[in-house]
Amino acid sequence: MASDSLSSGALSSTQNSSASNMALGTQAADDMSRSFAMTSKLDAVIAWGRRNSMWPLPYGTACCGIELMSVMGPRYDLARFGAEVVRFSPRQSDLLVVAGTITEKMAPILVRIYEQMLEPKYVISMGACASSGGFYRAYHVLQGADKVIPVDVYVPGCPPTPEAVLDGIMTLQKMIKDHTPRPWKDNWKNPYEQA
Repeated sequence: MASDSLSSGALSSTQNSSASNMALGTQAADDMSRSFAMTSKLDAVIAWGRRNSMWPLPYGTACCGIELMSVMGPRYDLARFGAEVVRFSPRQSDLLVVAGTITEKMAPILVRIYEQMLEPKYVISMGACASSGGFYRAYHVLQGADKVIPVDVYVPGCPPTPEAVLDGIMTLQKMIKDHTPRPWKDNWKNPYEQA
């Protein structure tokens, strides 16, 4: 019985001392917070978060898809730019990287994927085939992804180097930071919708 009362007394004194330490720690944090101030605009903070946490959806259909894989690897490390969380579901992505040839049959699927993405959404067209049809001047190849979805950044090359893709990501991040107007996205309409 005596040992129970002793242990409960020790427990209550420990609780009291930890509560006083927490109060002192909170008071010290409050005092420190009064000694400095950070000011910013809410839009700038939101843009900072958006540009440093993009979740790309790779839409690789040809050799550009292999180049995109090398950008994600350890040598070029896209994670340094905050775009490492690759998602294969449009409902979890906000950056669509179109990498490779888009045929006319695939175009409606690309539009559906674009529509299912999170807002605000961005598109990078990677390589000559995705940007302009490449050397496929044929009836079955879409002559540029911008014929069906709005594209924010074009990365040239056949295939583009990983450095060029990183430059495209950084260009998009600068657009987000500067709040660049995107009339091509604002005026976009689904080309496959029935009128």
